[in-house]
Amino acid sequence: MTENSAVTEDTFSPNVSTTRNDELHHYELHVGGQLAVQIRFIDEPGHVDFIHTDTEEKFQGQGLAKVLAHFALDDVVASGKRIIPNCPFMYRYLRKHDAYNQYIDWPEQPPAGA
Repeated sequence: MTENSAVTEDTFSPNVSTTRNDELHHYELHVGGQLAVQIRFIDEPGHVDFIHTDTEEKFQGQGLAKVLAHFALDDVVASGKRIIPNCPFMYRYLRKHDAYNQYIDWPEQPPAGA
């Protein structure tokens, strides 16, 4: 399990932690101990396929999914694996953040909702 604590000057609480939960195949972001955002993935040899991002309603609109996306992407890159963005949120995020381009295997078709 990979864990990191983020303290930011953004509008959300500085009591934010990010975790990779291999048992549930999620990256998770907790605020004050509450699960706020999760990104589901499939970990395959050589790549990680991001399949869905979910933000709890009371945490929406605070930029927390972007914080978790950055953590998850950095974790995949550090592991030496490739990124496959089949999640609409992750697909859109990666289209806007070209720093990860060399690590991405784009799906043939954009995911529905991307």
